[in-house]
Amino acid sequence: MFAMFQKPKTFKLRTLNSQKKFGVAGRSCKEVLQKGCRQFQLPESGCHLCLYEDGTELTGDYFPSVPDNSELVLLTAGQTWQGYASDIDRFLSVFHKPHAGVIQVARQLLSDEQSPLRQKLLADLLHNVSENIAAETRAEDQQWFEGLESRFRNKSSYLRYSCESRIRSYLREVASYVSMVSAEAQEEYTRILGRMGQKLKSMQYHGSYFDRGARADNRLCTPEGWFSCQGPFDMDDCLSKHSINPYSNRESRILFSTWNLDHIIEKKRTIVPTLAEAIKEQDGREVDWEYFYGLLFTSENLKLVHIVCHKKTTHNLSCDPSRIYRPKAELKKKRPAQKRT
Repeated sequence: MFAMFQKPKTFKLRTLNSQKKFGVAGRSCKEVLQKGCRQFQLPESGCHLCLYEDGTELTGDYFPSVPDNSELVLLTAGQTWQGYASDIDRFLSVFHKPHAGVIQVARQLLSDEQSPLRQKLLADLLHNVSENIAAETRAEDQQWFEGLESRFRNKSSYLRYSCESRIRSYLREVASYVSMVSAEAQEEYTRILGRMGQKLKSMQYHGSYFDRGARADNRLCTPEGWFSCQGPFDMDDCLSKHSINPYSNRESRILFSTWNLDHIIEKKRTIVPTLAEAIKEQDGREVDWEYFYGLLFTSENLKLVHIVCHKKTTHNLSCDPSRIYRPKAELKKKRPAQKRT
């Protein structure tokens, strides 16, 4: 039997799939449930009430402690509500399957909005729901290619080129250091530079890092083209959870150019000078140029970072002394001659 209370409590009631709210008053949980089901024309069997704020189910025992004017959600059999988290989830679903009506309303609101904060929120919403991530070719998303040379016929080819250009610039920086190398070491430095160039060419300058169509272990993004900031050089992750999809629209493509491939062990301050010094001091040893190649051009030592996470301070990290030179091959032990009997 449900306890009855002298003064009825008032609530704002809505259903899971409606934003309309109705005022309902009752002296017990059962009375509120019955009135709510009549209002929304739902069968009482299987229905239950929960708090909008956190999804706590409203029961007869809990009813006395619930404040007046609390917002309730009326759920039918099988429905669930997790409070604000459910509202956020429903909001985020708009970005996955944007409805034309949502876009139209957002544009109307933006045209009349005066608040800078609300203008930004609406503009960001329109920016995101207007994405054309699945499109790949120029014919499918002409606006994405605006300002690019006609030779780029699909998004992946341009982003591969973008990555290759960055890696090529690193090779040019290494090459420009030759004038700083001692005269007796310049020939070996140039030879190693040539080996690196050949390997980069065979690896297509690691352009696959930005290509969403590349193998998972050769790219830095999801199959859909989402890139996540890997955080500053001295952290394991990005605390701000920066992410971007340059495949989505023209603006994101342009903004992605501000993201950096940051060398954990610094290129100019550490790697290149260490390479030059190793050549000078090799004294019969063979410099492990592939170790330096990995540090200069691969994700072994490169982190993709949002511009905010790109720290310009000195990293104070050194190359691994045990990997600068190739280990000497061990001499094969000669087998002792077998005695003839």
